[in-house]
Amino acid sequence: MAAYRADDEYDYLFKLVLIGDSGVGKSNLLSRFTRNEFNLESKSTIGVEFATKSLNIDGKVIKAQIWDTAGQERYRAITSAYYRGAVGALLVYDVTRSPTFENVARWLKELRDHTDPSIVVMLIGNKSDLRHLITVSTEDGKSFAERESLYFMETSALEATNVDNAFTEVLTQIYHIVSKRAVEAGDHGGPSSVPSKGQTINVKDDSSVFKRFGCCTN
Repeated sequence: MAAYRADDEYDYLFKLVLIGDSGVGKSNLLSRFTRNEFNLESKSTIGVEFATKSLNIDGKVIKAQIWDTAGQERYRAITSAYYRGAVGALLVYDVTRSPTFENVARWLKELRDHTDPSIVVMLIGNKSDLRHLITVSTEDGKSFAERESLYFMETSALEATNVDNAFTEVLTQIYHIVSKRAVEAGDHGGPSSVPSKGQTINVKDDSSVFKRFGCCTN
């Protein structure tokens, strides 16, 4: 029987942010991943909410702290605090609403203005279950992701399609970057750069690592 592990015991804490226009399904992606819940009556997020979930990656417990903010313009004042310390992002659009995809470039610019430019980013085309209403093709999403060196997946929070895969892929890529940093430090005989237990990993502590091992397209 596996040993009991308390909720507050983890090896790494990674902060992820959810960004994108209002109504694209960010909150339902978060609730589906962290609680396996979906709410058809979900209201627009006001201000900032966050939830956590722990995963086991390569024998390490990775705790994800995932922040969800309102997509409406009137909440822009929270921007810098929202992005601070984030090492991963899910940039979400609605495959049935072209304007939400057209705004992806602006969201990506804002993200890169406030974080290390090589932060691990997954582009998400959400609501893939609404097949008869799709206005943004998979090819368009892939093309944008390839141009900007982002990961890409289409998801359905309603049907739980690819939701776990998307979050897990982002967290795994971040963990691999951190692991390579630790290995490199050990190889050169320098002090270990493995963070102490539970230490939050901040990209800005060693942004060069992200430049060396920056994410590539799927």
